[in-house]
Amino acid sequence: MAQSKGTVTTKGQLVIPARLRQTLRIGRGTRVRFAPIPGGIGIYPQREHDIERFRGILAGAGLPADLPRDADRELR
Repeated sequence: MAQSKGTVTTKGQLVIPARLRQTLRIGRGTRVRFAPIPGGIGIYPQREHDIERFRGILAGAGLPADLPRDADRELR
């Protein structure tokens, strides 16, 4: 991947170039991790907890009432 330049604002915010954001799928609200590397700073999107966003999405949905059940799987 080619090098790109960004800008740090007066508030200390970093502007990541659009092409890098698209390539790395960094969007609004994406958490990133900063790590010192020899000669600079590494910026890494945090992906390991993506599954956590789906916690509870089906809460209370239950199984459909008309779902066919095997005879050995009857609820008691």
